[in-house]
Amino acid sequence: MLRQVLHEGLRTSFHKLGHFVANHPVFFASAPVLISILLGASFSRYRIEENVEYLLAPKHSLAKIEGNLVDSLFPVNRSKHTLYSDLQTPGRYGRVIVTSRRGSVLDPHHVNTVLKLHNTITQIQVPMLGFNYTFAHLCLLDDSKSCIVDDILRVLEEMRSARASNHSVAPLRYPITKLKDGREAYIGHQLGGVLAGGGRDGVRSARALQLTYYLQAASPLNEVVAASWELLFCRELENFGEAHPELSLNPFTSSSLQRDFQRTSRVSERPLLFSLAACLTLAMLCCSMRDCVRTKPWLGLLALVTVSLATLTSAGIFNLTGGKYNSTYLGIPFVMLGHGLFGTFEMLSSWRRTREDQHVKERVAAVFSDCMLPFTASTALHVVTFGIGASPFTNIEAVRLFCQNACISVIFNYLYILTFYGSNLVFAGYLENNYRHSLFCRRVPKPELLQQKPAWYRFLMYTHYNEEATDAGPLRAYESHLLLAFMKRYYCDWITNTYVKPFVVLFYLVYVSFALMGYLQVSEGSDLSNVVATETSTIAYTRAQQRYFSSYSPVIGFYIYESIEYWNTSVQEDLLEYTKGFERISWFESYLNYLHGLNITTSLSRSNFTEHLRSGFLSQPCYVHFSDDIIFAKRADGEFDVVASRMFLVAKTTENKREEMSILLDTLRKLSLTSRVKFIIFNPSFVYLDRYASSVGAPLKNSCIAALFLLFFSTFLAADPLVNAWLTVTVASVEFGLVGFMTLWRVELDCVSVLCLIYGVNYAVDSSAPLVSAFALGRESTRTRWVKLALERHGVPALQSYLCYGAALLPLAAVPSNLTRTLFRCLFLTAIITAFHCLAIVPVLLTFLPPSKKNRHERKDAAENSEEIECVEMGDSTRVVDQITTV
Repeated sequence: MLRQVLHEGLRTSFHKLGHFVANHPVFFASAPVLISILLGASFSRYRIEENVEYLLAPKHSLAKIEGNLVDSLFPVNRSKHTLYSDLQTPGRYGRVIVTSRRGSVLDPHHVNTVLKLHNTITQIQVPMLGFNYTFAHLCLLDDSKSCIVDDILRVLEEMRSARASNHSVAPLRYPITKLKDGREAYIGHQLGGVLAGGGRDGVRSARALQLTYYLQAASPLNEVVAASWELLFCRELENFGEAHPELSLNPFTSSSLQRDFQRTSRVSERPLLFSLAACLTLAMLCCSMRDCVRTKPWLGLLALVTVSLATLTSAGIFNLTGGKYNSTYLGIPFVMLGHGLFGTFEMLSSWRRTREDQHVKERVAAVFSDCMLPFTASTALHVVTFGIGASPFTNIEAVRLFCQNACISVIFNYLYILTFYGSNLVFAGYLENNYRHSLFCRRVPKPELLQQKPAWYRFLMYTHYNEEATDAGPLRAYESHLLLAFMKRYYCDWITNTYVKPFVVLFYLVYVSFALMGYLQVSEGSDLSNVVATETSTIAYTRAQQRYFSSYSPVIGFYIYESIEYWNTSVQEDLLEYTKGFERISWFESYLNYLHGLNITTSLSRSNFTEHLRSGFLSQPCYVHFSDDIIFAKRADGEFDVVASRMFLVAKTTENKREEMSILLDTLRKLSLTSRVKFIIFNPSFVYLDRYASSVGAPLKNSCIAALFLLFFSTFLAADPLVNAWLTVTVASVEFGLVGFMTLWRVELDCVSVLCLIYGVNYAVDSSAPLVSAFALGRESTRTRWVKLALERHGVPALQSYLCYGAALLPLAAVPSNLTRTLFRCLFLTAIITAFHCLAIVPVLLTFLPPSKKNRHERKDAAENSEEIECVEMGDSTRVVDQITTV
């Protein structure tokens, strides 16, 4: 009882709201336009978010805490040349991968060309404030105040010098080689595509070289000069590549990722215009029919105008509040489009079901009473799901900002559909009631006068006059609508056919099987190249990295952050055990080998161990560089102690480099918790890997839980409690299929796909809620009959929405960007899977699953009352006569 009272009360409230809008159509049509224009002027404050790490890296992660601790002990900016990382090296730098089109890069002519390239790069000049800055002015300096360059360049210079003096070239070991000064250097990230020889032959050939030039950015002036140097660096490499076609150059700088991430917005401009035009054209066609009075092409156009005004308003608010744009916001217009199309097409479908003899205000009020309750409920679901995603609990900033702005946009979309679109429905209603042409606003002559006009005039002015309107009259007039006629005459009978339903169920089982197969293969997409434009320097560089430099992981810093008993034999064994299996650049292991070379035992006392380390080991030229890896502190008794130290580890990897790095990170962290040696591991790329899967999946999980709670607690507002049960099952089935099929379509679980999955929850409810509610409200006739009626009433606007939404998505597939590729695939799958459920699965299942239409006794009575023959018993004094009478 309470459910019916609340339901009717809300319908009455929306009925009054429809009357209020119909009484003031000019105000409600002009106010949204004026607000949008005023807020749209705020685009002078348009700003772009340039910090990609801020957007895509988890905000709260252990890696960031570890990074701060590491930076306090061993400044990362000074050691970034040693702590190598692929795409996440901090600070300013220029990097290039040099590959040979034929032969090895270690061939003499290629070595000369590479050294010539190095010389060209170091001579790049940046004019600034009357001074020409070169690499020597900007480079990162070592302890001897010399520019830090890659060790592979020293190797190449040694090889050229040996060949010039007719000496034999020393074998080049890989991945750790020994330089001429006796120092060991790791070159696994500088030499790629290596073919190693057996025994002592060393490297036989290599296909790629990687050179990195680190820059200082200690002051604002240095930052500006370094940014200009990076641009000239890329330009110089392009010119050098044209002059030396035997080498392929793939440049990358610290700003390449940000530039290519934002490039998606620029390359999407033209396809988005085509998308708008395609959706606009199809929306007008879907609202058109042969009848020139009842056709509503302008309402199809105004549906897109309503969404555009809401987008402009929300963008203006975003600008005024100091927001910064990023490429993930490209998905927000499609969220608003899907939400707005369902609302506007449902209103238009409800308008067709109203009586034409009613006043326009009554018809608009009836439309609001019929449509606004489910549309309000779906809007509330949008706000809840995106609102949960916009909460501080969301760990990835790009997801949080998207959900925040999508939530604001959906609210204005809802308000503008109520006001702007509702008022334009009033204007269209007056044109229709006065029998005026929907395009030219000219009154259509009556049939007897129209027959006297030329054929072309009769064709343009064709309409169905309905002087005596009845309940069925308007419906018969609207049967000339193509989609309505198709749904009523063909599709409804076909989908409810007894012989078709088993095949639909079988097809659904196939759908579940493939979805399960994809669901079991879901992988996280922490690769940053998934969110940048294609055919860019980032993509070319990443492909070269994966092809030639995927054999080894980034350099992992192994930091011991407290004083331990290095002289203790058991501690030494533990440290050697922890680092076993890695390629190591370790002062500790080199020091133990140094002691063994002097025939000194490694189990020394504290003072002897430290004294040999400071005065003996670190004073050797080949070991002096290890001074940067050890921090000494003076004790109260005057002796020195090692309070912190670091080593560098490199793991052997395969093609699944990022997955293996995530596993390695978790393994080493668990080890650090149980080990008596307190250590942490760090690499700049860990800030993207750490907790990425949980950070990406958390907004989706929270939004789904919030949606389920909303559906559960709103049961008392629904006409039937089973409506929410059906919606829950439909959403679960759609989301399950969406996750599975997007995996089969090679879409990984990253921030963009998660946003689409959150929207998939709302899209499924938008399309299926009116259909299920209409079926549940039916109290007479059979299940099949009410399924047909529900499809006739709500299947047509759903089909119109799918067609327009699909037309809007298709141009998105032509955008040369990985981000829009993910966006297109996920949204397109959302539309297809939801259409499959709304138009096929749910109607078929409703024909034999609850809620029931009537009990068996009522069906029997209805069958008896529908007969046209009754039996009447008549009697007289002699006999009883049964007489059959036709009624």
